[in-house]
Amino acid sequence: MSLIINVESKYKELFPDLQLGYLRAKVKVEPSSDDLKNYMQEICTTLSDQITYESIRTIDAVESMKNVYRKLGKDPNRYRPSAESLLRRIASHKNLYSVNNVVDTLNLISVISGFSICGFDENKIVGEITLGIGLENEPYEGIGRGTLNIENLPVFRDEIGAFGTPTSDSIRTEITDSSENVLMIFPSFSKELLLKETLELGKKLLLVFCELGNK
Repeated sequence: MSLIINVESKYKELFPDLQLGYLRAKVKVEPSSDDLKNYMQEICTTLSDQITYESIRTIDAVESMKNVYRKLGKDPNRYRPSAESLLRRIASHKNLYSVNNVVDTLNLISVISGFSICGFDENKIVGEITLGIGLENEPYEGIGRGTLNIENLPVFRDEIGAFGTPTSDSIRTEITDSSENVLMIFPSFSKELLLKETLELGKKLLLVFCELGNK
């Protein structure tokens, strides 16, 4: 079945260079293998010697997303895009949390590329997807964050309501041990960003670590 992602007209006007890349995959969710954990450690060690809090802000994909937040009227230092949060953790010489092989692979793609990737259990999405702007008091429960103020954040919605932002994915569409079909969306707001190359990297890592079948 084809994937439909609509974009609100106001959003298109604000961000004419918007591109939405995505990966859909049938996966086997399980604890991360030693190979995946070792690769995560290798990437974290390499990056921790290269980046600082200041330099993270200049990574093209991170800078682009933070500028989107500013344009929407959201403080990107209070509601950090997920890639920046992960990279700041690495810059402080902490390892990435290990959740499961799919989430760990998503986080790896994110820190390597700087893209704030939105990852979902696709079976929990109801109807067509629309990208828009978060509303005042719009209900949203972020993973590990509780109730999240998504007003003026980029927001993915379905027929039920908001289920994803670049700051935090939601409990409702969380990837869990029982997930079988996952959707990863890569929002890009600049033609200069390496979206195609990042999607190829994502496909490669998913094939290696998640025993998937492409959809």
